[in-house]
Amino acid sequence: MDINQARTFLEIVHSGSFVAAAERLNITQTAVSARIRTLEESLGRRLFIRNKAGARLTPAGERLVRHATAILQVWERARQQVALPPGRSAGVHLGGELSLWHPLLADWLVWMRRECPDIALRAEVDSPANLMARVREGSMDVAVLYNPPPTPHLVSELLAEEKLVLVTNAPDRRFRAEDFVLVDWGPNFAASFEASFPELGSPPVSISLGPLALTYLLTVGGCGYFRLGIVRPFLADGRLALVPGAPEFSHSTHMVYAHHGDGDVLERVRTGLKSVAAAPLNLQQATEIAPR
Repeated sequence: MDINQARTFLEIVHSGSFVAAAERLNITQTAVSARIRTLEESLGRRLFIRNKAGARLTPAGERLVRHATAILQVWERARQQVALPPGRSAGVHLGGELSLWHPLLADWLVWMRRECPDIALRAEVDSPANLMARVREGSMDVAVLYNPPPTPHLVSELLAEEKLVLVTNAPDRRFRAEDFVLVDWGPNFAASFEASFPELGSPPVSISLGPLALTYLLTVGGCGYFRLGIVRPFLADGRLALVPGAPEFSHSTHMVYAHHGDGDVLERVRTGLKSVAAAPLNLQQATEIAPR
């Protein structure tokens, strides 16, 4: 089994269909089918049963998952080690959701540069689904994201337990549907929010990025749900206020990694993430997010 076959096999397992796997791998469905057919012929076993709903594993396919995952992870680790730049003893590839990059992951990059200058860093932003898939397949070491789903063979470690609170800049602190700014805090928040505000319908403004939404709200006015740690300085100086009686929602940040990652490097990465997650957001950082 070569690397492309292993990656294609696992992509079908994770996406549930040959069509979705082809889209994710940016190749044709014919190429996906050809790789799996070659793999099945070399093993002498059928790996998938295809139907209108997609593709499901045969017993032989289920037994192959663990081995294909191990092959891909070994390859990714080898590729990273061989490609290390001069003066670096190890490397780490970390990804995060877009809304987590300021300040958490930006601070982590600074921490790693200061405390672990011998480690080469690769950092990028991606969607939660892609981040989970890449850690699972071994092409990424650590992902930082909100409320990840439980996943076999992956560790989900809590970094910070946050609250999403409803704030407004209206003098009377009242919630007004016509001034509401909806921020995309993920599917868990969406479900909880809809249950708490079933009458709201479609809000007039929806923004996917928290810092952008906060800047908009402070400039134009309105109300919306934001992380308590981010809005606390604005609550303190009176530019924002909590809406009395509004429900609050849990919003946890986790780091996700494989059980068998590089122990020493992973421990240093975990230490850095915990350190910056525990540091309080200072007023300068907050005002940089949303200037007066």
